Amino acid sequence: TCNGLLWGRTQGFLRQLTLRMYWDGERDPSVEVPLGDFFGLGHATTANFASAPLCMSPEDGRSFNCYFAMPFAEAARIEVANEYDKTIKLYFYVDYESYDTLSPRYLRFHAQWRRQNPCRGVDEQGMSNERFLHSGRNITGEGNYVILEAEGRGHYVGCHLDIHNLRLTREWNWYGEGDDMIFIDGDVWPPTLHGTGTEDYFGTAWCPTQAACTPYHGIVLPGERNWAGKISLYRYHIEDPVMFGRSIRVTIEHGHDNHRSDDYSSTAYWYQGEPHRVFPALPPPPERLPLPDFVPQNKAEMLKYLDFGERS
Repeated sequence: TCNGLLWGRTQGFLRQLTLRMYWDGERDPSVEVPLGDFFGLGHATTANFASAPLCMSPEDGRSFNCYFAMPFAEAARIEVANEYDKTIKLYFYVDYESYDTLSPRYLRFHAQWRRQNPCRGVDEQGMSNERFLHSGRNITGEGNYVILEAEGRGHYVGCHLDIHNLRLTREWNWYGEGDDMIFIDGDVWPPTLHGTGTEDYFGTAWCPTQAACTPYHGIVLPGERNWAGKISLYRYHIEDPVMFGRSIRVTIEHGHDNHRSDDYSSTAYWYQGEPHRVFPALPPPPERLPLPDFVPQNKAEMLKYLDFGERS
């Protein structure tokens, strides 16, 4: 297990510090994730929450903890690269156990960060809100947001998904009608696993507006009124790992039939035998930073969409 602790302010540096892990002398990292995102919450922010493998603890979620097992046979290297424009001080603990030999049945831990900002949605001009939210049928999986694409033998153990709702409207603005679709060992269509909506995959229901944390699923950030702003959900397949023999492609629609154009980012966690598929290049630091909470930031424009009559 690895337990990492960081004390600092909640700001963009959490996506400008990159955590990388290498097992047994490999050239390409098995873990490459912005530091804050690795510990279970995106948007370059912190909050108190607890799941079985990952948590952020007081004060204000600024102590980061990870309990994923990370086997290695000969050597491990864990490094943090600072691409922030200031010096950062880290405090950390890494706990490990030594054995004479490691059984070859143990797979290696992997984690990968991705972002699509914005997702490619549809032009809703001329569409009713009902049609925008619920019409259409996705029978290929093309255009879905990709959480993970891996090759080899292993098991997927979950992800957290971080969504910034970029749609400005006074209409019902629920973001979570997108289905999860997990393609295993070369699936074309249909996928082996095909869910019924974003909130269902993350263990919740009825368009949730509340934060809630359980060992294996939860909502750390539920969004603001009408699901505006930033949202963060997690699902960890600890008791129900998704096994694959040759390949896996974990995807989710961004809104029903990929209609929405929100900012999506995610961190996926899995175990597999080496060698692994080389990760896509991590975007440069400016492209990792979260957007302002509300776009545009013009006050009059914000009130037009976000003032629900509760303030004078």
